[in-house]
Amino acid sequence: MLKGVNQWCFPEGMPLQQLFSISREAGYDAVELNVNPLGGVGLTMETTATEAEEIGRMAKEFGIQLRSLSTSLLWHTPLSSADASVREQGRRVVEKQLEIAELLGIDTVLIVPGAVNEETSYDDCYNRSCGELALLVKEAERRRVRIGIENVWNKFLLSPLEMRAYVDDLQSSYVGVYFDVGNILHNGYPQQWIKILGSRIFKVHVKDYRPSVGTGNGFVPLLSGDVNWTAVRSALEDIGYTDTVTAEVGLYAESPLQTVYDTSRHLDIILGGAAR
Repeated sequence: MLKGVNQWCFPEGMPLQQLFSISREAGYDAVELNVNPLGGVGLTMETTATEAEEIGRMAKEFGIQLRSLSTSLLWHTPLSSADASVREQGRRVVEKQLEIAELLGIDTVLIVPGAVNEETSYDDCYNRSCGELALLVKEAERRRVRIGIENVWNKFLLSPLEMRAYVDDLQSSYVGVYFDVGNILHNGYPQQWIKILGSRIFKVHVKDYRPSVGTGNGFVPLLSGDVNWTAVRSALEDIGYTDTVTAEVGLYAESPLQTVYDTSRHLDIILGGAAR
């Protein structure tokens, strides 16, 4: 398995050249970039093909692989919205992710399919998001870029059996799961989800969590929470997973860049190697 780190693990606004350099120095194989809001560093909805390809060349200069692409924009334009125009905006976000991914040779984009709340019922979230994804599948297949659906705190797809059925209902090898180990701990056991989802898992995010806290404040540095990392690694090996394991963790209040270096060492232990 390869060690990855998300762009969000670095101080906001850090130039990509510096980010890639630090990632290489810290021992990462891959960086997960994000399609950011306008004005953000790196990729945005306005990024041109030329600009994207330059970022790709820069990553290669530092020996960094680009293997997945995330975004926060779908929280603001959910595919589950009752407003058709909002859903259309969400589709455009995913289409931009797919376009950039194809340009950069990235094989998977991460999406949040929607959210259940007082305005959006569970069944509406399911039906609307499935309908939008059915449209996006054609674009994914055309560009040969996979869509990985992430499990997040969105009150949706709350069991591995439902997540499996949701993915299977879309009937495409280009739709699967972007599995977040830490996110699942508040309502399940990641090693069980991994075994049930199996080959549907395209990519893996890692963070650690203490369920006893019960809120977002329970997220802690890797190896500091309640994730059974030995069981998680064993489950990933059992399903034959060999792709990136990408850290998505909060920054230290003091010396935030130290987060990147410490997390790399934590990943060495999680993946079964010796800490360097």
